[in-house]
Amino acid sequence: MKVVTFGEIMLRLAPEGYLRFTQAEKFGVVYGGGEANVSVSLANYGLDSAFVTKLPKHEIGQSAVNSLRKFGVDTSKIVRGGDRVGIYFNEKGASQRPSKVIYDRAHSAIAEAVPSDFDWDAIFEGVDWFHFTGITPALNKNVAAICLDACKSAKAHGVKISCDLNFRKKLWSREEANKTMTELCKYVDVCISNEEDAHDVFGIDAENTDIAGGKLNHEGYKSVARQLAEKFGFEKVAITLRSSISANDNDWAALLYDGKEYCFSKSYHMHIVDRVGGGDSFGGGLIYACLNGFSTQDAVEFAVAASCLKHSIEGDFNMVSVDEVKALAGGNGTGRIQR
Repeated sequence: MKVVTFGEIMLRLAPEGYLRFTQAEKFGVVYGGGEANVSVSLANYGLDSAFVTKLPKHEIGQSAVNSLRKFGVDTSKIVRGGDRVGIYFNEKGASQRPSKVIYDRAHSAIAEAVPSDFDWDAIFEGVDWFHFTGITPALNKNVAAICLDACKSAKAHGVKISCDLNFRKKLWSREEANKTMTELCKYVDVCISNEEDAHDVFGIDAENTDIAGGKLNHEGYKSVARQLAEKFGFEKVAITLRSSISANDNDWAALLYDGKEYCFSKSYHMHIVDRVGGGDSFGGGLIYACLNGFSTQDAVEFAVAASCLKHSIEGDFNMVSVDEVKALAGGNGTGRIQR
């Protein structure tokens, strides 16, 4: 089974430990980005996983490519050109102080890409699944047009398409997101959203839910999933459910709706090592489960367990195996040493 993802991989710079930006005298370096994170998850699960983007030919661009290659991601479809690798700075939150992200990604290679850079018919030859997120078309109108070309080509090739709405207010407005994502979601088979994305992008709300206060209403999320499915004809809708107790401690679960039944996962109480990439690891787990014919209940349990484990791992990438995810999904969550 072969999966293609498309988006931006960035250089992530972060102060050591829990230092604030203004305290930092040096920054740690890793690479990551929504769709690249999904590709790494799927490669670690043993799938043929390819990531498509545009990166400069210089050494920093090559370092981004190498960060994917070492996990077995197919980088042969990456277009080389442009001058910049996008950067984001990440300050890790603690207790009641939230994490903070500052973007420095204007004029990156992928942001300056044009539709003619990508031969989607060739890219989708023999592919089973295509994944993108709402972060990518938010970069600018050119990249949104590239996403639309990709979706049209994927659909023509009979490829299943998934999208994580991933609204980012620092990248575009709700009005811009609504217009662009409404067009793109016409081609999507599996939609991933969270407590806020459905509201921010499409104005769809869960009733009697206080996100900031940690009050989640299951019936309200059933309504959100149903409304999304009815609006776009999605085959499946996943709603991730995060209750933030503090920056360090969250409760984590999800709902998966397949048009017939609503399946809620078990809930995990997580002590967080690194929150970035948590949603992407859910997406990777869900795609793997769908491609392997898991039941709706088993699929959401696998995806949530995969994401729970990611919250314990530094960096953007979820470096876990299928067996580790299945062990947690099956109830082995004590964290006892494995000998």
